Amino acid sequence: MPVKTQNTFNRKTACLMIQLFAPFFNLLSLLFHVTPKNNDQTLIIQPLPGIGDMIWHLPHIHSIAAISHTGKVSILTKPRSKADRLLSGDPYVDQILWLERNPGKHDGVSGFFRLVTELRQHAFMTVWILHDSHRYAWASFFAGIPIRRGYGQGIQHLLLSDPIHIDEPQLKLHPIEVSNLLLEKYTVPKIESEPVLLLASETTEKIDKHFANVKKPWIVIGIGSSEPVKQWGEERFAELIITLRQTHDCSIFLAGGSTEQGMADYITNKATEASTKVHQAIELPIDHIAALIAKSRLFVGNDTGLLNMAASLSVPSIGLFGLTPPLTHSKYMHCLQPPPPQSEQGMAGITAAHVLKRINELFTHRK
Repeated sequence: MPVKTQNTFNRKTACLMIQLFAPFFNLLSLLFHVTPKNNDQTLIIQPLPGIGDMIWHLPHIHSIAAISHTGKVSILTKPRSKADRLLSGDPYVDQILWLERNPGKHDGVSGFFRLVTELRQHAFMTVWILHDSHRYAWASFFAGIPIRRGYGQGIQHLLLSDPIHIDEPQLKLHPIEVSNLLLEKYTVPKIESEPVLLLASETTEKIDKHFANVKKPWIVIGIGSSEPVKQWGEERFAELIITLRQTHDCSIFLAGGSTEQGMADYITNKATEASTKVHQAIELPIDHIAALIAKSRLFVGNDTGLLNMAASLSVPSIGLFGLTPPLTHSKYMHCLQPPPPQSEQGMAGITAAHVLKRINELFTHRK
């Protein structure tokens, strides 16, 4: 009961502060106002770091771009998102700006003002902050961006030019749902019901040419993981691939980053011992991996950015989920969890037979 009273007090205090200081911040914003060069440039700040995080926000990026003056947006995001290559073929994206933190040139007080300086040089008209942090709201404010929109939580509410408010419990929802609320509150029509990754035609042509001699259909296996709890394991992947090739006339690719090279080599060697050929797509640029997946019949993999990417390419995608909650945002994503009583075993509770059964059910859906 005391906690509830304290929370109520804090909410009332925050509302009072907003009412008292709003005129001051409005006046201050005039001092930092920058006249935009072309009066029409829009920036989206999406600071979540992963590939999957960027994929999740594609419907919001595209919807905001669709209402902008130019039909395009610039995106400020972190290098781990690989957005420069991931979105290189996206007609809604004008440019990618890097947010370099933890560690990076935008850390600390000096880094904050470095970011402010960089944003001022672009002279954006509008910024959309897809995060509840007040740091990016302050940066946008001091950079003189006239129209500032965001989730409106806490201090951020004071710094927005036309603020809305997303309640704190709602901010704990999945990032997709929170950004859906943002569009809804600003009455921005959502032009896509789920993420759609758009690729450059020249990239898909390069993949066609590079793998022209590899027999179709293709199945891509994503072996990477961001943490051990999400990793199915090299032994199980090897078992699945060997069994899969015994029952399906297809070509199999292993996809992942440089940290998965050792795992990829182990799986390849195991498959070779069983007279099974495997193609490696390790360390390919992310847009090339995307094009490879787009040309494939199926994708199978751990809960990673590649899984989200595959679903956003309209490729039937089997995601392996042990102890982490399954994703539900795409009709192309088929989440496989360990059946009872193996559910407490996490990823170890998912057998190659379970995955193969799901592959058999989906294999004929894409030809």
